[in-house]
Amino acid sequence: MAQGADTTTAQAPEGAFAPLRERAFRNIWSASVLSNFSQLFLGVGAAWEMTRLSSSPSMVALVQTAMMLPLMLVTLPAGAIADMFDRRRIAITGLCFSALSAAALATVAFLGLTTPWLLLGFCVLIGAGVALFSPSWQASIPEQVSRQNLPAAIALGTISYNVARSFGPALGGLIVLAAGAKAVFTLTAVLYTPLLIAFILWKRRHIPSRLPPERIDRAIVGGARYALHSPAIRTALVRVLIFGLTTATSSGLAPLVAKQLLRGDAATFGILLGAQGVGAVLGALFVSAIREKIGAERAIRLFAIGTGLALIAIGFSQSLVTSCIAFFVIGACNILTVALLNVSVQMSAPRWVTARALSLFSSAITVGVGVGAWAWGEFAASHSVAMAFTVSGLAAMATAVLGFLLPMEREVESDNSTVEIGYEPEVAMALKLRSGPVVIEVEYDVEPEQARDFYGVMMQMRNVRKRIGGFDWSISRDIENPAIWIERYHCPTWGDYLRMRDRYSQADFVVQGHADAYHRGEGRRVRRMLERPFGSVRWKAESLDPLQETVNYIVP
Repeated sequence: MAQGADTTTAQAPEGAFAPLRERAFRNIWSASVLSNFSQLFLGVGAAWEMTRLSSSPSMVALVQTAMMLPLMLVTLPAGAIADMFDRRRIAITGLCFSALSAAALATVAFLGLTTPWLLLGFCVLIGAGVALFSPSWQASIPEQVSRQNLPAAIALGTISYNVARSFGPALGGLIVLAAGAKAVFTLTAVLYTPLLIAFILWKRRHIPSRLPPERIDRAIVGGARYALHSPAIRTALVRVLIFGLTTATSSGLAPLVAKQLLRGDAATFGILLGAQGVGAVLGALFVSAIREKIGAERAIRLFAIGTGLALIAIGFSQSLVTSCIAFFVIGACNILTVALLNVSVQMSAPRWVTARALSLFSSAITVGVGVGAWAWGEFAASHSVAMAFTVSGLAAMATAVLGFLLPMEREVESDNSTVEIGYEPEVAMALKLRSGPVVIEVEYDVEPEQARDFYGVMMQMRNVRKRIGGFDWSISRDIENPAIWIERYHCPTWGDYLRMRDRYSQADFVVQGHADAYHRGEGRRVRRMLERPFGSVRWKAESLDPLQETVNYIVP
């Protein structure tokens, strides 16, 4: 947990650049522009250096693979780590690792010791640091800005990257031409420094959990389960994955558009990428306004149709101007779609799981674009580039139908901040945090005439329990006395149950309040039981009774 943003008085969005009025966000965002340039400089410098070290096209192509691989392998664990520990420190650790790795690569290059595999190894290390940093940075944005400025802040984050993407490769190429790849590697390390300093100077108040951190595997599973049982997050992940799969032609086949459809060269390819980058930058400026005036769901449907039409236009175009306009439209529509879905995830996830939800979102984008680019490449090889763009455009337009089949939840302001339950469970056994499994049963006494309505509320309660750590949830009704209902679920250990109690949000309490409203009597009866209680009984009559041992089983 951490203190919120400095500015919280305004109630409505104040414009695309309003988040920059808040000092912490302004400092970090400004420095992030430089770090994004450094990452793109590295890609250009490493690829050029590889052409000097090896004549193999596959080795040159592996540079991009080495830089993207950590995003696929490290992002999910990094999200879990960011949720378990101080996000500011995790971000600083990731930045330090990337900066030191870039400095080491520059040193090796100046000494003339660079080899193809050594270069790829350093690219992986630098990318791993970025992958560790990214979830912590994204998850900490709500702590740097007021809630009403969050959509604009997320959009500014995308602007930061797309500004660098629009001009970074060209600038990187000029630096390589003027001073060589060694200078680019040095500059990469230097440009991480301002962002590192910005995070060091950020006065984030971290409140550690009263419980020890989860195991990393359980933390990853916990984040995935929260996303699975949160309709808003689940919908956003599916929608961005499918959107990436259908529109990946614009990034994966852009070089072939320049070479085969427009009969151009590398400069033509650069112009197309620049047009897409400019479209992304300008489109991101309107995220808040579009979200407020049109609505996320309707806007995403419109952007799917706009992207599809632009892809089809590229497939039929033989004009550089027409293709640039189409790439500009794709850049704007893509960034607006991704930003709106990202806002939905940020608004729906409570702070304890935000980084994991965002890491899943990033993974969905990466998988969608990566797999989609490969699939459309195979399609283009067996048919044609023009046909691939045409079919891809039709597929992208078809995703608008998802707005009817899998609609985004209507945006309702809900409080996702965690709340304290206010009491500790009564325990008469010598439990440890690893004791378990723990079975929880909640008894409700409900008027039989209200059974159907109560059951509907309990279906919402099922999602609540599963999101925050409950397993094997069930609801049963007493055959002899139909007024009695038993809600039952498991937690793997006593420690997991205590963590679950710390994860209830105000929105979850509202659902519990609806369920309690059907209960007749003063209070629900809750039973907490140790399943397979090995070690809690005597093996022999003369054995020491474990219940007589003094054990501090409740974490203060």
